[in-house]
Amino acid sequence: MAPPKPGAENLWQDHELVPLSALEHFSYCPRQAALIHVEAVWEENVFTLRGRFVHETADLPGEERHDGVRVERALPLFSRRLGLVGKADIVEFHGDIPYPVDYKHGPRRRREHDDLQLCGQAVCLEEMTGVPVRRGAIYHASSKRRREVEFDAPLRRRLEEAVVALRRLLGQDRLPPAVADARCRHCSLAAACLPEATRPSPRLARYLAGLWLPPEEP
Repeated sequence: MAPPKPGAENLWQDHELVPLSALEHFSYCPRQAALIHVEAVWEENVFTLRGRFVHETADLPGEERHDGVRVERALPLFSRRLGLVGKADIVEFHGDIPYPVDYKHGPRRRREHDDLQLCGQAVCLEEMTGVPVRRGAIYHASSKRRREVEFDAPLRRRLEEAVVALRRLLGQDRLPPAVADARCRHCSLAAACLPEATRPSPRLARYLAGLWLPPEEP
């Protein structure tokens, strides 16, 4: 692994490492990330099973060559500066330049949480190889198409902000509140999360606040 650049400080210091997979969970829903990575709760549904099926081939470690491009599968990744750890589904080496490819089920479409996770892989590869990684791709299994992601300055800034917020979340001993929106329909953890039962209720908050008010004088 290449040493950090001069003047670059570790952003995690004495804190625990953050899994790259947790970045995607956190960006999608902080409560989901806490359930998985703090409470160790996991349930399967049709969406997680599809995702696991898509990763079966990519998760087998190995090296191949296609048209002069070296392809590494299930490559372990690490960022000393951000305190990230995980692995890449596929990394293509075009010459010395790494090009991470992350496999997702579903049709080709842009998702911020997918892009953040891929950008985290790119940052790890940059530290490990000492080579700038400008782009990568999300491979969407349903459409069998790639969507290229550019690791520009705004995305890198959002990545660092997400890592700080995620590390703060993982250090807490309580779950963030449920959101109870459209995301819950696709979440395999809905039964454990109970979003409708646990989300904050303005009506209930007003009622509870009124319990502590002294009665008005007649």
